[in-house]
Amino acid sequence: MSQALQNLLDLLDLEQIEEDIFRGRSRSAVVPRVFGGQVAAQALVAAGRTVPEDRPAHSLHAYFLRPGDPGAPIVYTVDRIRDGRSFTTRRVVAVQHGKPIFHLSASFQVYEDGLDHQEPMPASPDPATLPTGEERLRGYEHLDPVVVEKFLEARAAVDLRYVDEPPYGKFGEPREPHSQVWFRTNGKLADDPLLHVVLATYVSDMTLLDSVLLAHGRGGWAVGDVVGASLDHAMWFHRPFRADEWLLYDQESPSAYGGRGLGQARIYTQDGRLAITVIQEGVVRVPREPGSGPS
Repeated sequence: MSQALQNLLDLLDLEQIEEDIFRGRSRSAVVPRVFGGQVAAQALVAAGRTVPEDRPAHSLHAYFLRPGDPGAPIVYTVDRIRDGRSFTTRRVVAVQHGKPIFHLSASFQVYEDGLDHQEPMPASPDPATLPTGEERLRGYEHLDPVVVEKFLEARAAVDLRYVDEPPYGKFGEPREPHSQVWFRTNGKLADDPLLHVVLATYVSDMTLLDSVLLAHGRGGWAVGDVVGASLDHAMWFHRPFRADEWLLYDQESPSAYGGRGLGQARIYTQDGRLAITVIQEGVVRVPREPGSGPS
């Protein structure tokens, strides 16, 4: 296991300070606020620790309410909404400086047999044939070296490989609002199913709005031609998977309007099983030119 992955696992290992109350810490991100995937993953850890082990997570729905402060701890309070015979529901509120910054509802289900069908896996190249994230990032002379190092540090625990050029690698002209990324953790994980769901939740917030940027020829936060943040995030966990084995993140954007952009995606195992569906809306704004608005 890489040291970066161990550091991430330590970050997600919350301290229990009271029954149903947990405390997490943060680390610096590419932008000057807590990375949304971190808050979502930590909230899911808090919820999962109040649920029997035989009930894996099957969905989460979350809202990002305020920017998180990387320099302050985050307190997660779990509300045990329902414990049924098949389903368990939890609500988690993340608080900093006395104010809620994030809200999550998660549902867990005892395994049962049922109907089974899925959308087929789209075509995609073998991830082993694609450049690593570091190879891509260090190959772009137009990127600020400081930004490159921040990206590499933020993603060091994950082997994340774009199938095509990422928004910050090729921009200026609109492209199809579709992006594919292969990812897996940089090291093996324990067999705890919750851990794999939590790691996938963490990674899912890294690239989902890329397709919004592609549709408008924008490079994104790495080049400063948009500003934005996640607004909400929803995930459905359909089938078992491992986050330390290759997963295909197939992403697209059906709409952008009113300063918001929508991304939706499916995550497949390398052998073609549909593991996760993800939907996220975010603020995506074009910075105003100096003097273009009222003073």
